[in-house]
Amino acid sequence: MSKPLVSIQNLTAGYNGTPVLKNVNLDIHPKDFLGVIGPNGGGKTTLSKVLLGILNPFSGQVSFPSGRPNIGYLPQVSQIDHSFPVTVKEVILSGMARPKTWWKPLKKEHKEKADYLINKTGLSGLGNRPVGQLSGGQFQRALLARAIINEPQLLVLDEPDTFVDRSFEGELYTLLEELNKTMAIFLISHDIGTISSLVKTIACVNGTLHYHPSNVLTADVLKVYNCPIDLIAHGPVPHRVLKDHE
Repeated sequence: MSKPLVSIQNLTAGYNGTPVLKNVNLDIHPKDFLGVIGPNGGGKTTLSKVLLGILNPFSGQVSFPSGRPNIGYLPQVSQIDHSFPVTVKEVILSGMARPKTWWKPLKKEHKEKADYLINKTGLSGLGNRPVGQLSGGQFQRALLARAIINEPQLLVLDEPDTFVDRSFEGELYTLLEELNKTMAIFLISHDIGTISSLVKTIACVNGTLHYHPSNVLTADVLKVYNCPIDLIAHGPVPHRVLKDHE
């Protein structure tokens, strides 16, 4: 097996001196598709912030055995003020900015790539529209294009289907499946039933982390992991609804 992109060891992290996560261990390998599930307040977003370098852990370490990877990030739309006077294309192109290169003019190929992603994410004709005039789903699409324009090795998504309209939901998962051919994906979602056909591995996060090396979860496994979520499977698999665990 190749070296992991990210290796998290004995991690404890939280806010204002209060731990949210304790003793977390996780390796994320190239082209993995990790589905991250767990209850609200269990530490899923906290883990993503540590992964992104936004939050420093209390103890433990986050290392990059093959060098720090380029990471794309799609945050929760509800956490972002999109009244800032910029256009859809400008938001997408901002994904090219890096601390040492933000002042350099964008090249023609960058703008062409932004146009390609505008079409790819279903925003055709909206490139020059102010983001304040977009619906929640359209804004989510623009942020996804921004997250992938720089071709990251790891894409972190925090509940990307929360504000996506139904017309784009299927396209979103198809696009993620395509992106996974060239990058690892760390996907936080409550709807593990919908994405279970896409993810390759699963992490149950509820104060700590339990790693499951496949995309198949049973009630017994979730009970052992102390991961109280509702799991509904669609399609040819019989529907299953799991209650909260004691």
